[in-house]
Amino acid sequence: MKKLLQFGLLATTAVLLLSACSSGERSATTGWKYNDQKWGGFEKLNYEGQATGPNLVLIPGGTFTMGNLQEDVMFQWNAIPRRVTVSSFYMDETEVANIDYREYLHWLKRVFGETYPEVWLDALPDTLVWREELAYNEPFVETYFRHPAYDDYPVVGVTWIQANNYCKWRTDRVNEMILIERGILNPNPEQRGEDNFNTEAYLARQYEGNVRKNLKDLQTGGERPVRFEDGILLPDYRLPTEAEWEYAALGLVGNLAQEENNIITDQRIYPWNGRSLRYQQRNKYQGQFLANFKRGGGDYMGIAGHPNDAAHIPAPVRSYMPNDFGLYNMAGNVNEWTADVYRPLTPVTLRDVEDHDLNPFRGNRFQTKVLDEDGRPVEKDSLGRLRYRDIEDDEVADRENYKRGYLYDYLDGDEQSEAYYDYGKSTLISDKARVIKGGSWRDRAYWLSPGTRRFMEEDKASRDVGFRCAMTRTGSPTGNNDAGGLTFKTRTRPVKRRYK
Repeated sequence: MKKLLQFGLLATTAVLLLSACSSGERSATTGWKYNDQKWGGFEKLNYEGQATGPNLVLIPGGTFTMGNLQEDVMFQWNAIPRRVTVSSFYMDETEVANIDYREYLHWLKRVFGETYPEVWLDALPDTLVWREELAYNEPFVETYFRHPAYDDYPVVGVTWIQANNYCKWRTDRVNEMILIERGILNPNPEQRGEDNFNTEAYLARQYEGNVRKNLKDLQTGGERPVRFEDGILLPDYRLPTEAEWEYAALGLVGNLAQEENNIITDQRIYPWNGRSLRYQQRNKYQGQFLANFKRGGGDYMGIAGHPNDAAHIPAPVRSYMPNDFGLYNMAGNVNEWTADVYRPLTPVTLRDVEDHDLNPFRGNRFQTKVLDEDGRPVEKDSLGRLRYRDIEDDEVADRENYKRGYLYDYLDGDEQSEAYYDYGKSTLISDKARVIKGGSWRDRAYWLSPGTRRFMEEDKASRDVGFRCAMTRTGSPTGNNDAGGLTFKTRTRPVKRRYK
């Protein structure tokens, strides 16, 4: 609650500052006045920077070696190291918890339960993932997701598709709260069916809401709704790309040289330094495990009275020591969905490598809004969302930067690469295969390295796969407080243990 209030105050303060451009300021190129109705009402904002959404942490971008830096004991050769750069972004401090996902289901049932009950039903996690032929896990089927004892445990049994839908819903709820705290909209728990707040529909003027007081319109002197150009609403919550996830997990900012901040002193195999899975510093935490994983055959938590990690299944989302970005459980606990389509050659393409070393991502499927004859978005769909369509290849034939709209198999599975994935016969790789990262409570230590990678089909779920959200950082990559760069301190103390 404290973090949410802080976010609300930050968002409200930032918005109030947006309209506070200095009186009488003029354009440097035309001499015309800004923010003056008599001069046309063109607005220039004193934008203070992107507010940090609830549960997010800013991850300043940079270059790093992406890929598996330990011995490839699986002999898969699907994570060959290469140098890439990742732009600044935000990442959830924790995995999405059961209580978070139940809030989502509650909203879906309240808004769509009467008109489109299948929306709620399709979002339900698969609790049957806990069943096993030769194990008694039936209590988890009923309790793990629903019982309050597991509120703060990571949600599992969620597909990649369901995780993406959660991200879209979260975007709208956070942006709606920004408008409520700004005094633009009133809370409206009576939203039903297509009449619900959707960020894109609101910006396209296809949703008005319960208006309290809109912004002043400097062109007409009246009022107007918030626009995209106001910078008030946050970008989309989404799944992190594989490169973003791996960069955030390593937390190499903790190994910056004190004398020269542009030098990383040590690489990492895990989200902490060294090869040990135990806390190394000489204090009361020395020797305790840094992650939730399976130490050996049949050993999920250690012996009674002195457990390894005190977790025979997933642990609460704020367990163990956060990494140097302040992120919890970037190794172990649950594997996490990323946005990328899986291909073995993703880490190092056969050619044009240097053309794909900034924000590398496999999974582009370019789309555009469906527009009417006047160039405006057509009427929103029955769920209150704007309509999109895929870009056709002939629409981009004259472009230089890309020639196709669907690029899942680019240089790995298409005609140019001379590779073919015969799903179900010679491989399990398809366009539905999505990368999962991080290792879990069921995995050996090898999979805890951020450089390792596996895949699962986007419509499948598992008891050891969850997710966390990310968000694009707009504007300065260093944050709002210091144009010259942020200073980070290495975290040296773990969080309080869950057992004594």
